[in-house]
Amino acid sequence: MEAGFSEMRNELQSRDALWRRIQLECQQLHTELLKISEYKDMQEIQIKHQSSCVQLTEQLENKNTELLLLAQSQEHQREELNKIRNHLYREEQSHRSEQERMKTEISDLTEELHQKEITIATIMEKASLLERQLKMELEIKDKLLAKQQLLDFRYRVIKSENTHLKEMV
Repeated sequence: MEAGFSEMRNELQSRDALWRRIQLECQQLHTELLKISEYKDMQEIQIKHQSSCVQLTEQLENKNTELLLLAQSQEHQREELNKIRNHLYREEQSHRSEQERMKTEISDLTEELHQKEITIATIMEKASLLERQLKMELEIKDKLLAKQQLLDFRYRVIKSENTHLKEMV
């Protein structure tokens, strides 16, 4: 887009230089006309000169019209460019704020995850401790059960012996 503006600016400068040359040529032709006015063909030269000036003036007016249209187009393009830049700036700001929001959210979630990991580690440690305690209690209960069964067995044996001895007596 900048290249287009640069081309338009160069075209305007080129046409301005052309306009100055045309004015200079008009002045030169006018000077010639004054010199030639003493001659007999003065009328014909004046007509040619006027015709040439009229043509040059018409060409110049056409060029001026084109330049004005180009200038208007350039102004419109500048306005559009400014609108695009403003929109792009707003989009960049929106994107930055969204990134900041996401960074904050990620940071909060990371902190929450860290807290949960600590909680899980604590629970796992307590569970491991409880598991060891339960194993110890089970071992104790198994031993007590085995003793109980042994005592039960002895009791039955003694009871059986007692019954047998009573029968004998």
